[in-house]
Amino acid sequence: MINQHEESSDDATAFPEQRFVTRHDLAVGATEISYVASAEWIKLRRIHKPIAHVFHTAYIADSSPSESRPLTFVFNGGPGAASAYLHMGALGPARVRFGKDGTLPPGPTAIVDNPETWLAFSDLVFIDPVGTGFSRSLTEETGNTQVGEESAKSQRRSPEENSEFWEIERDLDSLGEFISRFLSRHHRWSSPLFIAGESYGGFRVARMARRLQEKHGVGLCGILLISPAIELASLSGSDYDLTYWVEVFPSLAASAHHHGRTCNTDPAASLATVIGQAETFACNELSRWLTCGAEFPAEERRRLVTRMSGLCGLDEGLIDRADGRISSTLFCRELLRDQRQFCGRYDAAVTTTDPFPDRNEYEGPDPLSSYDRLFAGAVNHHLRSSLQVATELEYRLLSQEVHESWKDDSGRNHFFHKVAGATDDLRYGMSLNEHMHVFLCHGYFDLITPYFSTGRLIELMKLTPAQRSRIVTHNFNGGHMFYSWDDSRAAFRDAAHAFYQLAGDGA
Repeated sequence: MINQHEESSDDATAFPEQRFVTRHDLAVGATEISYVASAEWIKLRRIHKPIAHVFHTAYIADSSPSESRPLTFVFNGGPGAASAYLHMGALGPARVRFGKDGTLPPGPTAIVDNPETWLAFSDLVFIDPVGTGFSRSLTEETGNTQVGEESAKSQRRSPEENSEFWEIERDLDSLGEFISRFLSRHHRWSSPLFIAGESYGGFRVARMARRLQEKHGVGLCGILLISPAIELASLSGSDYDLTYWVEVFPSLAASAHHHGRTCNTDPAASLATVIGQAETFACNELSRWLTCGAEFPAEERRRLVTRMSGLCGLDEGLIDRADGRISSTLFCRELLRDQRQFCGRYDAAVTTTDPFPDRNEYEGPDPLSSYDRLFAGAVNHHLRSSLQVATELEYRLLSQEVHESWKDDSGRNHFFHKVAGATDDLRYGMSLNEHMHVFLCHGYFDLITPYFSTGRLIELMKLTPAQRSRIVTHNFNGGHMFYSWDDSRAAFRDAAHAFYQLAGDGA
């Protein structure tokens, strides 16, 4: 493995100029898809000077004419995540093998053909943002402008990555520039264009719904937000707000139902029934309790504690002590604690053994943290062996350095600056392009980006009936990566296919 300083020392070795092109065939049901896989770097420039190398993998089906075929640009989130999760988990023609219901399969990592690939109805371009995957940027050389001791120190330092790309606005600009350059290089400006992003990638998509069209001249037929984090302020709660606690509760109830821990009057209640009850409770009784605080009547409080316990499966005393504010971490530690099991925050249906059951705080791994070795093994094998990419770079699946360095460089007074959100840009983009369609989806057991958050935001966007008709929402069994569930991945593909047909008809 090459470290970041060594891998940056030889651009010709790290960033080969040639495209790595291979031909493949894939059976999807009774249909065989022939396609070309192309992997390469596109340079981003400042005043004609290269400042970044953005790696991508494109899958182009053999069809005529290709210009009229939908083209989808795909990225993940993090920030700091490469595109491998959607690439090798759901959308690409090859994927990692999961357990049936999103569980971790035994080793070694297995790669299988993916009959649920979106290549059946769209060409695909998987983008690794700068600092992830094989994409890199280095600090610009200063030439001979430095002199004396500072110049000597500079020459002794190892190359460093240019962290300017690790902030909200510059990241969006780099993705927009990449998409524009790809369309020009491959003559696809006239294709029906889509963008899809997962998690923080959903935040990117919502922001780019405006920026791509307004700044880069890229018209969009549709955008797809997968387990999106749209308003970042709602991702965590405090003693002084309501949003997080209301939005996460239906997912807690759904997860408790999956594990058989709900205590409703009807023990045979379906998931849909429990979710409906939890949504009603969260919007009414729970939000009133949280709003009133200490003034909430004691008798009504006792009734709500019992009702809440029945829905989310936690002990009444714990709920009472928490004043109804049940965080995802608390829920995951306590729901199955009597079995020494910890539920995953990314997928609360999946559990792992608590390695330190006697400690006050949970100090073990999330059950899905082991997915990283699956995806790392799968994407490295696929790119280096199947697609024959030759580079000395390390493929960064999830860069902690990028994640920890991420910033909002808006230049506004941060004392009064609200936490970043993307809903305004989504609304603006829908008005900018009255024909653009929107697809939003979640997993019911995702406690990181709860499905109820997106549903609530849609109802607050003040959409016209025509605009609302262009928004499609779907929720699936599973968590943040619900596509790791076999049935959900197939349902996801079918829903996306129908969306592309809808968006294409409206283009």
